[in-house]
Amino acid sequence: MNFLSHFYFDRHSEDPHLILGTVLPDLVKNARKDWNIHPEKNEHLFGRPFEKAILDGWKRHLKVDRHFHNSGFFIEHTGQIRKAITPALSNSIVRPSFLAHIALELMLDSTLLVREHVRTNDFYGHLRESDREALESFLRLNKVDDTDHFFTFYDKFIHSQYLESYRENHNIVYALKRICMRIWDNPLTENEVLELSKILNDYHQNLLGNYMDIYEEIHTKLLKEG
Repeated sequence: MNFLSHFYFDRHSEDPHLILGTVLPDLVKNARKDWNIHPEKNEHLFGRPFEKAILDGWKRHLKVDRHFHNSGFFIEHTGQIRKAITPALSNSIVRPSFLAHIALELMLDSTLLVREHVRTNDFYGHLRESDREALESFLRLNKVDDTDHFFTFYDKFIHSQYLESYRENHNIVYALKRICMRIWDNPLTENEVLELSKILNDYHQNLLGNYMDIYEEIHTKLLKEG
């Protein structure tokens, strides 16, 4: 799941460090794709309250992603999206399965915003309120030594409030192209972007009928796990 979908499950929390932890795995990967940390395997390192709260959020992220990626909802919709977009990508280096996965996650974030299940002001507010020294300590305990690089990305992420742009359907394909550009050179032509926009816009409209099913399913599983 993407940032706002992770935020959805703890949107009523008043702990900014927990909220930060729920999205930190994706923030770390977006800051530098070769960073691969596993704080959940070294819980003994995080003794201070703020660090523990970030770790709790991190583990929450892993649980949500596991439930999402193993769900019938995910398998069904990524399969249908992949089938729909494959002809448009016949001459592209981009893998349809990869694009289908990311597209579904962005559609869900967009829908949460448009239907007012979450607010980006609340999300970014929590990130601003979190203790910067605690975050830096958390990263260093995970052997992330180039914290300046991380915080350059992090500050830009908060300042731009880019997630608010997901309200508009055309920005979903723009975000997809940006993600692809991190992996491939010249991944999509203008014509491919236009064709994908139409396909994904149509699919997004169909998704609106049952998008809450996956959130309710995951919420139930999280409650059972305690």
